[in-house]
Amino acid sequence: MISVLVIAHAPLATALVNCTRHVFGELPKQFAALDVIPDEDPEAALEAARYLLARTNDGGGAVVFTDLYGATPARIATRLACLRQVAVISGVSLPMLVKALGRRRGADLPELVDLLIDAGRGAVIELGLEQYSQQGEDGSGRDDA
Repeated sequence: MISVLVIAHAPLATALVNCTRHVFGELPKQFAALDVIPDEDPEAALEAARYLLARTNDGGGAVVFTDLYGATPARIATRLACLRQVAVISGVSLPMLVKALGRRRGADLPELVDLLIDAGRGAVIELGLEQYSQQGEDGSGRDDA
């Protein structure tokens, strides 16, 4: 089964895992987070990332998410991409993680990566008055006013 690792600026990785727990309840052991703290030695963070990847990956491959392309967490994640069956995606979001956990069982890694990128793009929408009036003022989906 494909494992999922989030590497991001502290405390974002852990916060995203906690949000995912809110959606799913119990989380699989193939899901982990690495918060990169300010001024952390990138080599030490890389070793921690390698450890987490080895602990969570049962041989089915891994998706490594990171927050900001070009930043230290992304550079660390990119160094994991040289490993067999590891894909790295920047721009992590909660919708992407929810999709990853829901679709990773029996998935093909390249197809899952495409699905996750599409999920991230599709979740970015502008909300405005039209959506508000469709929900109703109390957010219930009714507009009794």
